[in-house]
Amino acid sequence: ALLRRSSPATRPALESYAFDGIHVDFVKSRITKNGKSIVLGERECRLLRYLVERKGLVLSRDELLQEVWEYKSIPLTRTVDVHIAWLRQKIEDDPKNPQFIVTVHGQGYRFAR
Repeated sequence: ALLRRSSPATRPALESYAFDGIHVDFVKSRITKNGKSIVLGERECRLLRYLVERKGLVLSRDELLQEVWEYKSIPLTRTVDVHIAWLRQKIEDDPKNPQFIVTVHGQGYRFAR
């Protein structure tokens, strides 16, 4: 867990990523899907980058709140779930049956591509 959370200064920031016909530009906070450009909010972009950089790993809501939102203590909040839902609306073909940002029940979320 400590290695996953190593400071961003020790590794270069991911500038872009492509998967399944979707191109993400983290610098411009944009997704291009099916030739259509979709703007990401600042937190959506940070959340997606964090998930992509740790693809395949299950990330808890607490970890996401600490690392993406920089919370020092973990409040009871649905913030992560809401932002995940917004991201799914933008990148998934069927947000109710996600292929890319997968829920691991009782544990958190995993980026599957």
